[in-house]
Amino acid sequence: MEQIKVLVIDDSAFMRKLITDFLSEDTRITVVGTARNGEDGIKKIKELTPDVVTLDVEMPVLDGLSALKRIMDEHPVPVLMLSSTTKVGAESTIQAMQAGAIDFITKPSGSISLDLYKVKQELVEKVILASTVKPKTLINLSIEGKKTITSQTSYSKMEPRDVESNIVKKIDVSDNWMKSMKKVVVIGTSTGGPRALQKVLTNLPGDIEAPILVVQHMPAGFTRSLANRLNTLSAITVKEAEHGELIRNGVAYIAPGGLHLKVKSVGVHTAIELDEAAPLNGHRPSVDVMFESVSELKAYAKVAVIMTGMGSDGTDGLKKLANQGNLKAIAESQETCIVFGMPKTAIATNYIDEIQKVDHIAETIMKYV
Repeated sequence: MEQIKVLVIDDSAFMRKLITDFLSEDTRITVVGTARNGEDGIKKIKELTPDVVTLDVEMPVLDGLSALKRIMDEHPVPVLMLSSTTKVGAESTIQAMQAGAIDFITKPSGSISLDLYKVKQELVEKVILASTVKPKTLINLSIEGKKTITSQTSYSKMEPRDVESNIVKKIDVSDNWMKSMKKVVVIGTSTGGPRALQKVLTNLPGDIEAPILVVQHMPAGFTRSLANRLNTLSAITVKEAEHGELIRNGVAYIAPGGLHLKVKSVGVHTAIELDEAAPLNGHRPSVDVMFESVSELKAYAKVAVIMTGMGSDGTDGLKKLANQGNLKAIAESQETCIVFGMPKTAIATNYIDEIQKVDHIAETIMKYV
Protein backbone atom coordinates (compact mmCIF):
# COMPACT_ATOMS: atom_id res chain seq x y z
CA MET A 1 0.00 0.00 0.00
CA GLU A 2 1.27 3.47 -0.90
CA GLN A 3 2.22 5.60 2.09
CA ILE A 4 0.27 8.73 2.97
CA LYS A 5 2.47 11.78 2.32
CA VAL A 6 2.12 14.45 5.02
CA LEU A 7 3.41 18.02 5.23
CA VAL A 8 3.66 19.48 8.77
CA ILE A 9 3.24 23.28 9.10
CA ASP A 10 3.99 24.75 12.54
CA ASP A 11 5.99 27.77 13.69
CA SER A 12 7.57 25.79 16.57
CA ALA A 13 10.59 23.67 15.63
CA PHE A 14 9.87 21.50 18.67
CA MET A 15 6.27 20.86 17.57
CA ARG A 16 7.33 20.13 13.99
CA LYS A 17 9.77 17.51 15.30
CA LEU A 18 7.23 15.98 17.70
CA ILE A 19 4.43 15.75 15.10
CA THR A 20 6.86 14.32 12.55
CA ASP A 21 8.09 11.67 15.00
CA PHE A 22 4.58 10.63 16.01
CA LEU A 23 3.33 10.33 12.43
CA SER A 24 6.49 8.57 11.21
CA GLU A 25 6.00 5.79 13.77
CA ASP A 26 3.00 4.60 11.75
CA THR A 27 4.11 2.59 8.72
CA ARG A 28 1.20 3.93 6.67
CA ILE A 29 2.48 7.52 6.89
CA THR A 30 5.59 9.33 5.66
CA VAL A 31 6.30 12.99 6.48
CA VAL A 32 7.62 14.47 3.22
CA GLY A 33 8.45 17.89 4.66
CA THR A 34 7.87 20.58 7.26
CA ALA A 35 7.27 24.34 7.09
CA ARG A 36 7.63 27.09 9.69
CA ASN A 37 4.75 29.34 8.62
CA GLY A 38 1.86 29.60 6.18
CA GLU A 39 3.84 31.22 3.36
CA ASP A 40 6.53 28.56 3.55
CA GLY A 41 3.83 25.88 3.76
CA ILE A 42 2.06 26.99 0.58
CA LYS A 43 5.36 26.80 -1.35
CA LYS A 44 6.07 23.33 0.04
CA ILE A 45 2.57 22.09 -0.88
CA LYS A 46 3.22 23.02 -4.51
CA GLU A 47 6.68 21.41 -4.45
CA LEU A 48 5.89 18.22 -2.50
CA THR A 49 2.20 17.56 -3.38
CA PRO A 50 1.34 15.98 0.01
CA ASP A 51 -1.79 13.87 0.53
CA VAL A 52 -2.55 15.59 3.86
CA VAL A 53 -1.37 18.79 5.57
CA THR A 54 -1.29 19.40 9.33
CA LEU A 55 -1.61 23.13 9.91
CA ASP A 56 -1.10 25.10 13.12
CA VAL A 57 -3.84 27.67 13.72
CA GLU A 58 -1.68 30.34 15.37
CA MET A 59 1.49 31.28 13.42
CA PRO A 60 3.42 34.43 12.44
CA VAL A 61 3.86 35.74 8.84
CA LEU A 62 0.71 33.96 7.60
CA ASP A 63 -1.59 32.47 10.24
CA GLY A 64 -3.31 29.12 9.86
CA LEU A 65 -6.72 30.44 8.82
CA SER A 66 -5.28 32.77 6.16
CA ALA A 67 -3.01 29.98 4.92
CA LEU A 68 -5.95 27.57 4.74
CA LYS A 69 -7.96 29.99 2.59
CA ARG A 70 -5.06 30.23 0.14
CA ILE A 71 -4.46 26.46 0.16
CA MET A 72 -8.13 25.78 -0.65
CA ASP A 73 -8.00 28.43 -3.37
CA GLU A 74 -4.65 27.61 -4.97
CA HIS A 75 -3.97 23.93 -4.27
CA PRO A 76 -6.83 22.11 -2.47
CA VAL A 77 -5.53 19.32 -0.22
CA PRO A 78 -7.02 17.70 2.92
CA VAL A 79 -6.01 19.91 5.88
CA LEU A 80 -6.04 18.91 9.55
CA MET A 81 -5.84 21.93 11.90
CA LEU A 82 -3.89 21.87 15.18
CA SER A 83 -5.43 24.26 17.67
CA SER A 84 -5.02 25.53 21.21
CA THR A 85 -8.12 25.74 23.40
CA THR A 86 -7.87 29.51 23.86
CA LYS A 87 -10.92 31.58 22.90
CA VAL A 88 -9.08 32.98 19.86
CA GLY A 89 -7.82 29.50 18.93
CA ALA A 90 -11.31 28.02 19.17
CA GLU A 91 -12.90 30.77 17.08
CA SER A 92 -10.20 30.47 14.39
CA THR A 93 -10.63 26.69 14.34
CA ILE A 94 -14.40 26.97 13.80
CA GLN A 95 -13.78 29.40 10.93
CA ALA A 96 -11.25 26.96 9.50
CA MET A 97 -13.79 24.12 9.59
CA GLN A 98 -16.24 26.31 7.68
CA ALA A 99 -13.54 27.39 5.20
CA GLY A 100 -12.66 23.84 4.18
CA ALA A 101 -10.47 22.11 6.81
CA ILE A 102 -11.35 18.44 7.22
CA ASP A 103 -10.98 18.24 11.01
CA PHE A 104 -8.88 19.48 13.92
CA ILE A 105 -6.75 18.24 16.82
CA THR A 106 -6.63 20.09 20.13
CA LYS A 107 -3.15 20.64 21.52
CA PRO A 108 -3.35 19.50 25.16
CA SER A 109 -1.46 22.45 26.70
CA GLY A 110 -1.21 25.40 24.36
CA SER A 111 0.83 26.21 21.29
CA ILE A 112 3.90 24.26 22.45
CA SER A 113 2.49 21.08 24.01
CA LEU A 114 5.11 18.91 25.67
CA ASP A 115 2.30 16.42 26.30
CA LEU A 116 1.21 16.09 22.65
CA TYR A 117 1.61 12.31 23.10
CA LYS A 118 -1.86 12.41 24.74
CA VAL A 119 -3.43 12.98 21.30
CA LYS A 120 -0.92 10.95 19.29
CA GLN A 121 -3.40 8.19 18.37
CA GLU A 122 -6.09 10.73 17.45
CA LEU A 123 -3.57 12.59 15.27
CA VAL A 124 -2.60 9.43 13.37
CA GLU A 125 -6.22 8.32 12.92
CA LYS A 126 -7.36 11.73 11.66
CA VAL A 127 -4.45 12.00 9.19
CA ILE A 128 -5.40 8.57 7.78
CA LEU A 129 -9.08 9.58 7.62
CA ALA A 130 -8.24 12.90 5.91
CA SER A 131 -6.24 11.03 3.25
CA THR A 132 -9.43 9.22 2.16
CA VAL A 133 -11.33 12.42 1.30
CA LYS A 134 -12.12 12.44 -2.41
CA PRO A 135 -10.76 15.22 -4.68
CA LYS A 136 -14.32 16.16 -5.71
CA THR A 137 -15.23 16.73 -2.05
CA LEU A 138 -12.17 18.96 -1.65
CA ILE A 139 -13.12 21.03 -4.69
CA ASN A 140 -16.63 21.46 -3.26
CA LEU A 141 -15.16 22.48 0.10
CA SER A 142 -12.96 25.02 -1.66
CA ILE A 143 -15.93 26.54 -3.50
CA GLU A 144 -18.07 26.58 -0.35
CA GLY A 145 -15.21 28.10 1.63
CA LYS A 146 -15.03 31.05 -0.76
CA LYS A 147 -18.80 31.56 -0.52
CA THR A 148 -18.62 31.35 3.28
CA ILE A 149 -15.86 33.93 3.49
CA THR A 150 -17.69 36.29 1.12
CA SER A 151 -21.05 35.95 2.87
CA GLN A 152 -19.55 36.48 6.32
CA THR A 153 -17.90 39.81 5.59
CA SER A 154 -21.05 41.90 5.99
CA TYR A 155 -23.79 39.81 7.59
CA SER A 156 -24.93 40.21 11.17
CA LYS A 157 -28.15 39.57 13.10
CA MET A 158 -28.94 43.25 12.61
CA GLU A 159 -28.99 42.80 8.83
CA PRO A 160 -31.08 39.67 8.14
CA ARG A 161 -31.81 40.69 4.55
CA ASP A 162 -28.36 39.43 3.51
CA VAL A 163 -29.35 35.80 4.11
CA GLU A 164 -33.06 36.02 3.34
CA SER A 165 -32.59 34.55 -0.13
CA ASN A 166 -31.11 31.35 1.34
CA ILE A 167 -33.90 30.69 3.81
CA VAL A 168 -36.30 27.88 3.02
CA LYS A 169 -39.95 28.86 3.08
CA LYS A 170 -42.56 26.67 4.73
CA ILE A 171 -43.76 23.83 2.53
CA ASP A 172 -47.01 21.88 2.75
CA VAL A 173 -46.33 18.15 2.87
CA SER A 174 -48.96 16.13 1.05
CA ASP A 175 -49.84 13.84 3.95
CA ASN A 176 -49.83 16.69 6.52
CA TRP A 177 -47.58 14.52 8.65
CA MET A 178 -48.52 14.71 12.36
CA LYS A 179 -50.12 18.09 11.69
CA SER A 180 -51.68 18.44 15.14
CA MET A 181 -48.51 17.58 17.11
CA LYS A 182 -45.65 19.79 18.26
CA LYS A 183 -42.39 19.05 16.44
CA VAL A 184 -38.79 18.83 17.60
CA VAL A 185 -35.76 18.56 15.28
CA VAL A 186 -32.74 16.54 16.44
CA ILE A 187 -29.43 16.62 14.53
CA GLY A 188 -26.32 14.48 14.99
CA THR A 189 -22.99 14.97 13.22
CA SER A 190 -19.23 14.59 13.63
CA THR A 191 -16.31 15.00 11.18
CA GLY A 192 -17.27 17.72 8.69
CA GLY A 193 -20.17 18.73 10.89
CA PRO A 194 -19.46 22.47 11.36
CA ARG A 195 -19.68 23.00 7.60
CA ALA A 196 -22.81 20.81 7.33
CA LEU A 197 -24.48 22.56 10.26
CA GLN A 198 -23.81 25.92 8.65
CA LYS A 199 -25.49 24.72 5.45
CA VAL A 200 -28.57 23.51 7.35
CA LEU A 201 -29.08 26.00 10.18
CA THR A 202 -28.51 29.12 8.08
CA ASN A 203 -31.23 27.96 5.70
CA LEU A 204 -33.95 27.56 8.33
CA PRO A 205 -36.45 30.42 8.82
CA GLY A 206 -36.42 32.31 12.11
CA ASP A 207 -40.08 31.43 12.72
CA ILE A 208 -39.63 27.65 12.38
CA GLU A 209 -42.23 26.07 14.66
CA ALA A 210 -39.85 23.66 16.36
CA PRO A 211 -36.85 23.71 18.67
CA ILE A 212 -33.64 22.14 17.28
CA LEU A 213 -31.28 20.00 19.39
CA VAL A 214 -27.78 19.39 18.03
CA VAL A 215 -24.95 17.05 18.98
CA GLN A 216 -21.67 17.81 17.20
CA HIS A 217 -18.68 15.74 18.33
CA MET A 218 -16.31 18.42 19.56
CA PRO A 219 -14.20 19.01 22.70
CA ALA A 220 -15.13 21.42 25.48
CA GLY A 221 -14.20 24.99 24.61
CA PHE A 222 -15.13 24.76 20.93
CA THR A 223 -18.91 24.29 20.91
CA ARG A 224 -19.58 27.79 22.27
CA SER A 225 -17.48 29.33 19.48
CA LEU A 226 -19.36 27.15 16.97
CA ALA A 227 -22.74 28.23 18.35
CA ASN A 228 -21.78 31.92 18.44
CA ARG A 229 -20.51 31.85 14.87
CA LEU A 230 -23.58 30.04 13.52
CA ASN A 231 -25.82 32.44 15.44
CA THR A 232 -24.35 35.45 13.62
CA LEU A 233 -25.07 33.76 10.28
CA SER A 234 -28.57 32.37 10.92
CA ALA A 235 -32.11 33.73 11.07
CA ILE A 236 -32.82 31.28 13.92
CA THR A 237 -31.11 31.69 17.29
CA VAL A 238 -28.17 29.31 17.77
CA LYS A 239 -26.69 28.86 21.25
CA GLU A 240 -24.73 26.46 23.39
CA ALA A 241 -27.27 24.52 25.47
CA GLU A 242 -27.57 25.34 29.19
CA HIS A 243 -28.70 22.96 31.93
CA GLY A 244 -32.32 23.51 32.94
CA GLU A 245 -33.35 25.91 30.17
CA LEU A 246 -36.73 25.39 28.51
CA ILE A 247 -36.56 24.63 24.78
CA ARG A 248 -38.28 27.12 22.46
CA ASN A 249 -39.28 27.17 18.81
CA GLY A 250 -36.80 28.88 16.51
CA VAL A 251 -33.79 28.10 18.71
CA ALA A 252 -31.01 25.58 18.00
CA TYR A 253 -29.29 24.23 21.12
CA ILE A 254 -25.80 22.78 20.60
CA ALA A 255 -24.63 20.27 23.22
CA PRO A 256 -21.55 21.60 25.06
CA GLY A 257 -18.35 19.66 24.42
CA GLY A 258 -17.81 17.08 27.17
CA LEU A 259 -21.48 16.90 28.26
CA HIS A 260 -24.38 14.69 27.20
CA LEU A 261 -27.54 16.55 26.14
CA LYS A 262 -30.86 15.07 27.31
CA VAL A 263 -34.38 16.43 27.76
CA LYS A 264 -37.09 16.05 30.38
CA SER A 265 -40.69 17.18 30.69
CA VAL A 266 -41.37 19.97 33.19
CA GLY A 267 -45.15 20.36 33.32
CA VAL A 268 -46.21 21.37 29.82
CA HIS A 269 -42.67 22.45 28.96
CA THR A 270 -39.50 20.57 28.04
CA ALA A 271 -36.16 21.34 29.65
CA ILE A 272 -32.56 20.53 28.75
CA GLU A 273 -30.51 18.27 31.00
CA LEU A 274 -26.72 18.21 30.71
CA ASP A 275 -24.65 15.58 32.49
CA GLU A 276 -21.19 14.09 32.72
CA ALA A 277 -22.23 10.43 32.55
CA ALA A 278 -19.62 8.16 30.99
CA PRO A 279 -18.98 8.58 27.25
CA LEU A 280 -21.05 6.21 25.11
CA ASN A 281 -18.94 4.41 22.50
CA GLY A 282 -16.24 7.02 23.06
CA HIS A 283 -18.54 10.03 22.65
CA ARG A 284 -19.67 12.71 25.08
CA PRO A 285 -21.82 14.34 23.88
CA SER A 286 -23.38 11.34 22.19
CA VAL A 287 -25.99 11.45 19.44
CA ASP A 288 -27.39 8.12 20.69
CA VAL A 289 -27.90 9.54 24.20
CA MET A 290 -29.72 12.61 22.84
CA PHE A 291 -31.90 10.60 20.43
CA GLU A 292 -32.84 8.09 23.13
CA SER A 293 -33.80 10.86 25.54
CA VAL A 294 -35.91 12.65 22.92
CA SER A 295 -37.64 9.36 22.04
CA GLU A 296 -39.31 9.51 25.49
CA LEU A 297 -41.09 12.81 24.71
CA LYS A 298 -44.70 11.78 24.07
CA ALA A 299 -45.99 15.25 23.18
CA TYR A 300 -43.71 15.72 20.16
CA ALA A 301 -43.35 14.32 16.67
CA LYS A 302 -39.64 14.08 15.86
CA VAL A 303 -37.59 14.99 12.81
CA ALA A 304 -34.16 13.33 13.11
CA VAL A 305 -31.17 14.23 10.93
CA ILE A 306 -27.87 12.33 10.74
CA MET A 307 -25.06 14.00 8.82
CA THR A 308 -21.37 13.51 8.01
CA GLY A 309 -19.20 11.72 10.56
CA MET A 310 -17.04 8.70 11.27
CA GLY A 311 -18.47 5.67 13.07
CA SER A 312 -22.08 4.84 13.89
CA ASP A 313 -23.18 7.27 16.62
CA GLY A 314 -26.90 7.99 16.21
CA THR A 315 -27.86 4.61 14.76
CA ASP A 316 -28.99 2.98 18.03
CA GLY A 317 -30.74 6.18 19.06
CA LEU A 318 -32.49 6.31 15.69
CA LYS A 319 -33.89 2.81 16.29
CA LYS A 320 -35.28 3.94 19.66
CA LEU A 321 -36.85 7.03 18.09
CA ALA A 322 -38.42 4.84 15.39
CA ASN A 323 -39.74 2.31 17.92
CA GLN A 324 -41.54 5.10 19.79
CA GLY A 325 -43.20 6.25 16.55
CA ASN A 326 -44.00 9.75 15.21
CA LEU A 327 -40.64 9.99 13.42
CA LYS A 328 -39.34 11.27 10.10
CA ALA A 329 -35.63 10.63 9.59
CA ILE A 330 -33.21 12.25 7.13
CA ALA A 331 -29.64 11.20 6.28
CA GLU A 332 -27.02 13.20 4.42
CA SER A 333 -26.11 11.60 1.10
CA GLN A 334 -22.67 10.15 0.44
CA GLU A 335 -22.17 12.74 -2.29
CA THR A 336 -21.83 15.66 0.15
CA CYS A 337 -20.47 13.90 3.26
CA ILE A 338 -16.82 14.37 4.19
CA VAL A 339 -17.13 11.02 5.98
CA PHE A 340 -20.11 8.77 5.15
CA GLY A 341 -19.87 6.59 8.29
CA MET A 342 -22.73 7.84 10.50
CA PRO A 343 -25.28 8.33 7.67
CA LYS A 344 -24.33 4.98 6.11
CA THR A 345 -25.03 2.97 9.27
CA ALA A 346 -28.25 4.93 9.84
CA ILE A 347 -29.45 4.20 6.29
CA ALA A 348 -28.74 0.48 6.85
CA THR A 349 -31.44 0.40 9.59
CA ASN A 350 -34.15 1.11 6.97
CA TYR A 351 -35.58 3.79 9.29
CA ILE A 352 -34.39 6.68 7.12
CA ASP A 353 -37.21 8.32 5.15
CA GLU A 354 -35.09 10.57 2.92
CA ILE A 355 -31.44 10.69 1.82
CA GLN A 356 -30.53 14.23 0.80
CA LYS A 357 -27.52 16.31 -0.20
CA VAL A 358 -26.62 18.71 2.59
CA ASP A 359 -27.93 21.66 0.51
CA HIS A 360 -31.47 20.17 0.59
CA ILE A 361 -31.66 19.08 4.24
CA ALA A 362 -33.11 22.37 5.54
CA GLU A 363 -35.83 22.19 2.91
CA THR A 364 -36.62 18.60 3.88
CA ILE A 365 -36.81 19.52 7.57
CA MET A 366 -39.29 22.29 6.76
CA LYS A 367 -41.39 19.87 4.73
CA TYR A 368 -42.11 17.94 7.92
CA VAL A 369 -42.16 20.82 10.40
